Amino acid sequence: MDRKAKIRAYKETPRPMGVFRVRNVVSGRWLIGRSVDLPAALNRQRAQLRLGGHTNRALQADWNELGAEAFAFDVLDTLTRSDAPGYDPADDLRALEAMWEERLTAEEVSRYDRK
Repeated sequence: MDRKAKIRAYKETPRPMGVFRVRNVVSGRWLIGRSVDLPAALNRQRAQLRLGGHTNRALQADWNELGAEAFAFDVLDTLTRSDAPGYDPADDLRALEAMWEERLTAEEVSRYDRK
């Protein structure tokens, strides 16, 4: 397969969507989010933290103090795309995120407040 065909195939491949978590492995604190493009969302979280510009100040402060090795970036759940015309995954992603937030909160693990 030539280079252009590989690029085209990559662009046409649907990106995994779902719920992710940024977890402080030292304290157990976590922040979850949802995205229609999980790899891009996780890369964005890492980049914001590395560059000191994450929107969650408490998470950024812990990153600055503990360093990258104290954090894990996890995909908690994925959502299968529907083939239905006009399908918008926003409501399904919100519901999936709420389910994970409830599950993690029930475990009495502290979370980073959303700002």
